[in-house]
Amino acid sequence: MSRLTDILEFNKDFVEGKQYEQFLTDKFPDKKIVILSCMDTRLFELLPKAMNLKNGDVKMVKSAGAIINHPFGGIMRSIVVAVYELQADEIYIIGHHDCGMAAVDSHSILDKMKARGIDEKTIEMLEYSGVDLHDWLQGFDNVSESVHHSVQMVKNHPLIDPKIPVHGLVIDPTTGALDLVVNGEKEITV
Repeated sequence: MSRLTDILEFNKDFVEGKQYEQFLTDKFPDKKIVILSCMDTRLFELLPKAMNLKNGDVKMVKSAGAIINHPFGGIMRSIVVAVYELQADEIYIIGHHDCGMAAVDSHSILDKMKARGIDEKTIEMLEYSGVDLHDWLQGFDNVSESVHHSVQMVKNHPLIDPKIPVHGLVIDPTTGALDLVVNGEKEITV
């Protein structure tokens, strides 16, 4: 049986058994927070529990490494929508120790793409068109510096209200301990 079939069968029982009722909430975050965190599997349940969050408390945005690499990309759009449409009034950027993005090698990823059938000509065409794939796939050397960079991208964004605190933290993916990188309340500019 495929994973999809397993998921669909479980989902049917989940809905029929009304197991969803314990998760009922609305689209507005109760704690008025939007969090950008890494997509690391270790954080899926650990991060909310380490921050005393439950379903409905926050808007959660995920990206590899909790990196914002473009001021007008999808990650930043999600943060802007969370602030102006979904009533978030505080932003948290949360990276983590032992992040896979610290070890990302763009050459290795491109080799893996080719091994799975992405044509070399496609890669060449993208590079010829001005897409720097090595830059686009680049990770970071220091998680605290990366979090600080993403905080600055949000804090200095022309569409983000300067009165909104933008915090930066790093979580330990084993213990859930949070290290403060940027206290956004101390950096508010009006």
